[in-house]
Amino acid sequence: MKFAEEAYKIFERATNDYHTTDCIDTPCPAAYAEGSIEQTLYHKNWIDAAQWHMEDLIRDPQIDPAAGMELKHRIDRSNQDRTDMVEELDTYFRNKYADVKVLPDATINTESPAWALDRLSILALKIYHMKEQTERVDADKAHLDKCRAKLDILEQQRTDLTEAIDTLLDDIAAGRKYMKVYRQMKMYNDADTNPVLYGKK
Repeated sequence: MKFAEEAYKIFERATNDYHTTDCIDTPCPAAYAEGSIEQTLYHKNWIDAAQWHMEDLIRDPQIDPAAGMELKHRIDRSNQDRTDMVEELDTYFRNKYADVKVLPDATINTESPAWALDRLSILALKIYHMKEQTERVDADKAHLDKCRAKLDILEQQRTDLTEAIDTLLDDIAAGRKYMKVYRQMKMYNDADTNPVLYGKK
């Protein structure tokens, strides 16, 4: 089984495991060996699943403003964790392919393998939740039909994205593509670059 295919199965497992409690406070379990790429992928999706539900919660029109602000800060921290994990995955790929001889006409991809996997992780969550919508007993036929049509598109997107990621990895392994790890350097989280923060020093 190719890497992206296996990664999707791990994302799917993490998504299903998260929803056994469906609680944003549930810590990520050790589903695979500590330090393994499998556990990193599993943890990545767990972060995404928890953040998905934080984004639902913060859109409650009746949310207490103080609780909403606390949740917004938690979403910001989760976003940073997600970014850090994507960079960890890209470091894994960079090390894995470090000895590949890059061909003279090799090109760089528009996104790194890990950011493509980030999209695949989110897609696993979209498919899970859209499937949930197709099974609602309190929704009318129009809603169910619309969600089934969307689910079909998401399933096709999963096939296409998985194949595209595996093709990219094959191209990197063969030297037809090369990759770089670009750190996100998010400025709004940094007290030295966000003027609202450094202005208060």
